[in-house]
Amino acid sequence: MLFDIDGRGHELFPTVYALWKAPDLLPAFTLKGGEVSHFILGGADLMFPGIRVPPEGLPSFQAGQPWSVKVPGNPAPIAVGTTTMSDTEAIKAGLRGKALRIAHYYKDLLWASADGRYVPNEGFYDDMVVEDPNFVSASRLDSSEDPADGKQDEAAVAASDSHVGDPSIHSETIEDVTAGVHALNLPEQKTIEEPTEEKEHQHLNTEEIDSLLDKCLLQALHTNVKDKDLPMPGSTLWSGHVLPCRPPGVTLDIKKSSHKKLSKWLQSKSSSGLITAKEDKHKKEVVLTGINRKHPDYMAFKPEKRVQEPIEQPDNAVAEGSGTNQLEVDETYKPSSHVNPIFLAVGADTGKYYGASEASDVVFSYVEKENLVKPADRAKVILDVTLCDALYKGAVKKGSAYPTEIHKKDLGSTFINRMQIHHRVARGNEVVVRKGAIRTVQIMTERRQGNKKMTRVSGLECFLLDADSLASELQKKFACSTTTAELPGKKGQYEVLVQGGVIENLAKHLVDHYGVPKRYIEVYDKTKK
Repeated sequence: MLFDIDGRGHELFPTVYALWKAPDLLPAFTLKGGEVSHFILGGADLMFPGIRVPPEGLPSFQAGQPWSVKVPGNPAPIAVGTTTMSDTEAIKAGLRGKALRIAHYYKDLLWASADGRYVPNEGFYDDMVVEDPNFVSASRLDSSEDPADGKQDEAAVAASDSHVGDPSIHSETIEDVTAGVHALNLPEQKTIEEPTEEKEHQHLNTEEIDSLLDKCLLQALHTNVKDKDLPMPGSTLWSGHVLPCRPPGVTLDIKKSSHKKLSKWLQSKSSSGLITAKEDKHKKEVVLTGINRKHPDYMAFKPEKRVQEPIEQPDNAVAEGSGTNQLEVDETYKPSSHVNPIFLAVGADTGKYYGASEASDVVFSYVEKENLVKPADRAKVILDVTLCDALYKGAVKKGSAYPTEIHKKDLGSTFINRMQIHHRVARGNEVVVRKGAIRTVQIMTERRQGNKKMTRVSGLECFLLDADSLASELQKKFACSTTTAELPGKKGQYEVLVQGGVIENLAKHLVDHYGVPKRYIEVYDKTKK
């Protein structure tokens, strides 16, 4: 029924057998489909791309909390693990990386060690778990009946299905198991303490929910969503921008609105002219492609100033090695002599670093201040002497004429290209700002001494990684010899040499364990033609 991870009684977790008797004992992530369960049953951790995000967005959770894993259409959990980050950090990371560090799963040695091992329903196979046909058919029947009766029938189906294959278990009720488990010292679950939010949400009628949806969208368009972020998938707009704008203590459920679906709501806003949205036929998702910032609703809305509440981290939230995941990589820009006059004209500081959107805001503020938008074509900007010099002085060949206007969509990028690019890297309390664009991590596998393979990793310093520490860790992880060497002609820059062709596993380790974005990793396999 229970297992102890560290053997000291500090953290007790329910096994899948306990969860099959009480499926709601732990909060659960639902997979996108049964095919994803194949990887979980193979011993892999749960990644965010494999999770089905509900229309109302990710539920609230903190790092280090126990969660279970379910398959759509099957009430019986298939695995138990601990979260690697909070929901806020997950959204900030773009729902990428590891979500759950799996500690126990169906078909592992712990499951097999039970004398009366069994499967809870017909959806469980040796290498995969799919929807339970009995549960799905019962749910469809329930949907045509009274909602209150449906919940009772669903619970009855879940209870009866959870004992398939072991008749002796029928004598024990779910209430008995739940009461016994609650008497134990299981890890605290903040996510379970959410009924108050649901109660508050139930008081909202359909019209109030529709009004709240529109308010949150306008708040997001004013404060979070920039034109440079477009096109943006509807799911990203919802989970990363609209939901964070809802009032504290209120659960926003698109299903309880008059639109019922996210896609229909976005299409209705597109029909009203507030936004432009179209359906991606390949991904089957509505994508936000444009914002009408001159729409009456947009112009009449006054965004609220909100202070983000600090996230409480439990004392035991940081597990071994999890702190290495907290990596932030940003490109920043510093005003150069070319663009300094623009910054001074609008009263902006020429000595600080700016993000791309902040730098664009500066030049558009100058355009608005000097009234440089072309009257005959509002999509273009007329270049006065100051702006023309900032964008093109020294870049136009001798004898060539200087441009007299520029399209708005090109103004921001052209202005940023005239600034000094820097990059900021932060890991924990260590923050470094360096001049120039960030270099990539190079992973290269090559042959040495006949048919032996050697994998080389360089560029670690850019992401605040210590070569010696990484070499020691990889030696244990891959059970192979490793060493470090200073790169020729590059003082203070080192590479790690790993015996064997571990190129794919190494790249995955840098992404999952150290949080290095995939776009900053270059992989070369010289052993292949």
